[in-house]
Amino acid sequence: MPIHPRPIVFCGPSGSGKSTIVTRMMQEFPDTFGFSVSHTTRKPRPGEIAGKHYHFTNKETMQKAIEDGKFIETATFSGNLYGTSRASVDAVTDEGKVCVLDIDAQGVKQIKNTTLKPWYVFVEPPSLEELERRLRARNTESEESLKQRLTVANEELNYGRSPGTFDLIITNDTLEHAYCKLKTFLLEKVLNDRHTTNGVA
Repeated sequence: MPIHPRPIVFCGPSGSGKSTIVTRMMQEFPDTFGFSVSHTTRKPRPGEIAGKHYHFTNKETMQKAIEDGKFIETATFSGNLYGTSRASVDAVTDEGKVCVLDIDAQGVKQIKNTTLKPWYVFVEPPSLEELERRLRARNTESEESLKQRLTVANEELNYGRSPGTFDLIITNDTLEHAYCKLKTFLLEKVLNDRHTTNGVA
């Protein structure tokens, strides 16, 4: 009978450094965590592999699957649908791994309405000013899109700081400090819970 450890959800505004922290976690614990592969209706970009980077599908098929309750969260960006299916989470947990989901605040709200009981981790920048500095340093945004990102970020920060919404809030002032806080949480909570689930605690 397969073990189904609790998934872990990461949320945080663009520029918070969330992806860097998650990548480091995956590198340190490669046999413990696994990413769920999201679905999208957008076309593959050069180098993207179906089933590895995304499950590529069309709008009609995905809309039908959403209506059938096969997705735990969905979002629309630039006219394309994105989402996490129950099957993609099960594919990771069936291997006895902790499923990692990297989603926005809207996705978190949707998951809180499902039977999935993940750990919730929020990654925030030290301040909105620092977030703006990081986004400007990327040099990939127009002034308009930068303002839009900062508006969304402000909303996400307010949600992330709401009492009881997340199990852990990490202020990413330096990568070392932020990752140390995450690792402590993993060892004390997530992995401890997994060992209990596996019957070895």
